[in-house]
Amino acid sequence: MLDVRTIYHEPTVPDSSRGAQVLTRWPDAERVVVDSHQAIPGLHGNAGAVKDWVRTKQTVLVLGEKKSLSARPNGRSADFIGPSTSNGCAMACSYCYVPRRKGFANPITVFTNIERILGYLERHARRQGPKPAPTQCDPVDWVYDLGENGDCSVDALVSDNVRDLVDLFGRLDGAKASFATKFVNRDLLAWEPRGGTRVRFSLMPEAMAKVHDLRTSRISERIAAIDDFVEAGYEVHLNLSPVILHEDWLAEWTELLDQVADGTSARSRAQLAAEIIFLTHNAGLHEVNLGWHPKAEEQLWRPDLQEGKRSHSGQDNVRYRAAWKGRWVQQLVDLVGERLPECRVRYAF
Repeated sequence: MLDVRTIYHEPTVPDSSRGAQVLTRWPDAERVVVDSHQAIPGLHGNAGAVKDWVRTKQTVLVLGEKKSLSARPNGRSADFIGPSTSNGCAMACSYCYVPRRKGFANPITVFTNIERILGYLERHARRQGPKPAPTQCDPVDWVYDLGENGDCSVDALVSDNVRDLVDLFGRLDGAKASFATKFVNRDLLAWEPRGGTRVRFSLMPEAMAKVHDLRTSRISERIAAIDDFVEAGYEVHLNLSPVILHEDWLAEWTELLDQVADGTSARSRAQLAAEIIFLTHNAGLHEVNLGWHPKAEEQLWRPDLQEGKRSHSGQDNVRYRAAWKGRWVQQLVDLVGERLPECRVRYAF
């Protein structure tokens, strides 16, 4: 997954315990001091880097400090989107939205001021007090999404940031961590989440995953890990996304849901819940993908099925046409109820 050969880092990183930990992990890597993790000449915004898309993810690491901390209200995946301890990813999913903002290279950036982030999260969670009423996010706990811009299971290969977060929410009353993942990191099974962390395994039909989920764990491996994570004290949900439409899509999803039903225990299925998210794409990402993975765009870029949509962040995206999408969403929701009836659908769009 990682063969780090170059580490870009802000000047103060080696002075922090977490920064020193990561630098020690790859002692032979070239170190390049940069003023900011957000603007690295030759890495960010370099159109020529598209040809090295995957190699960059494998060999480059960025270290910096998270300057601005906030917990944004959400209401879908979680009650709040917590301040991230990283962004970027070593995996190479064709539909990932993060490169839309970061340009032509998207390696992992790890934030080393973890103590400040942990302190902020603990204070924020304690200020909320008891949750006044159940929500679709959780009936009891305030849920904090910690992996909006990366994959925490992969981040745990780089530093102890994720373990620190799991430990924090394992002892916080009334609050729960949550992150989606496409990577089975069995090191997490030795931790003590105490029910305070929700792992959302992202799933899509195997044929689609082979094209679009590059450098990730196989779908069968993710399904096989569900029981083990439940037994280890995690809450496990499913992230059924992105749903990519094509002529045989519903048959493929039927097969996938049957694989989950047959491959998990009654205990695991009883606590399952799912999010369903249909593909949203972007013209800029379409152009980037044509430079490194054009095969993916044959399935992602479907003007015959898609229409323009202005996102909440002001981006011009494309989604499946609203006049048809509602019917397709309901078909998949009904299919979950038929093939995996124990799994409630928390939301679908």
